[in-house]
Amino acid sequence: MSKNVLIFGHKNPDTDSITSAIVMENFEKKLGHENAKAVRTGNVNKETQYVLNYLGMEAPELIDDVEDGQEVILVDHNEATQCVNNIANAKILKVVDHHTMNFVAPYQLYYRTEPVGCTQTVLFKMYKENDVEIDKNIATLMLSAIASDTLVLRSPTTTDDDRKAVKELEKISGLSINDFGVDMLKAGTDISEYTPEQVINIDSKLFEQSNKKFRIAQVNTADLDSIFKNQAYFEQAINEDIQKENLDFYVFAATDIINSNSKIISLGNDAGVVEKAFGVPVDNHTAMLENVVSRKKQILPPILDNLK
Repeated sequence: MSKNVLIFGHKNPDTDSITSAIVMENFEKKLGHENAKAVRTGNVNKETQYVLNYLGMEAPELIDDVEDGQEVILVDHNEATQCVNNIANAKILKVVDHHTMNFVAPYQLYYRTEPVGCTQTVLFKMYKENDVEIDKNIATLMLSAIASDTLVLRSPTTTDDDRKAVKELEKISGLSINDFGVDMLKAGTDISEYTPEQVINIDSKLFEQSNKKFRIAQVNTADLDSIFKNQAYFEQAINEDIQKENLDFYVFAATDIINSNSKIISLGNDAGVVEKAFGVPVDNHTAMLENVVSRKKQILPPILDNLK
């Protein structure tokens, strides 16, 4: 068992997961916990790599699982299905998140989740509450994650707390969320070097509800046509995942960051739940969801409601 306290986000990590682990490590060390160590549970996507390259930072170490009794801190997730392997046998010390709570522990721990657009907004508050300095690099990491999770404050998940944090983080970092954030998002839309299997796993989350097991994957794009010209290849990769993981259905959403819409592919035995959830016709396994950009707030909830 590692003597370090490992800090990590969810599998198939996005910018919030990676940067929150790094920021939480810094926070813990500033409070005197020198054994805190940020790690990651999946590959770094191009959007996140853009941020790390800008700061001249290396990505955290990659881990596949944790040993029995390993002390850990979870950021940006709290569901076992999205967590590192063997998490059931780890000792979870803290959870810092912004998602719906799906967590039960037979022991006391620090647990903080808030209905804000990004985990970094919660961490921003924790820094302020504990009088911990936010330096330029930490501010840039925080600002990047908020820009990513809220689509530069345009997502319906955005709250006043996110906006307040951004105002101060812009001053500290010397960056504009509208300039740096858009450049970062555009960097993340380049999937030209990825295989279909890699694309559908850039940001894919597994859910289990009402005896149904399903995935919702999401990828940002500035050009929906460039994604859907390869629909047949994506469908093949999705169907392989459905068989491999015994999924009831799979929703793949390509989100247009320019026009704030999402076009989805819905496959699987229970793929029809999409028509019920969104009241839209599914033609050739696809549907356009107007003004839908958030998996957490706009895609997942209506699906869950129609699984009850």
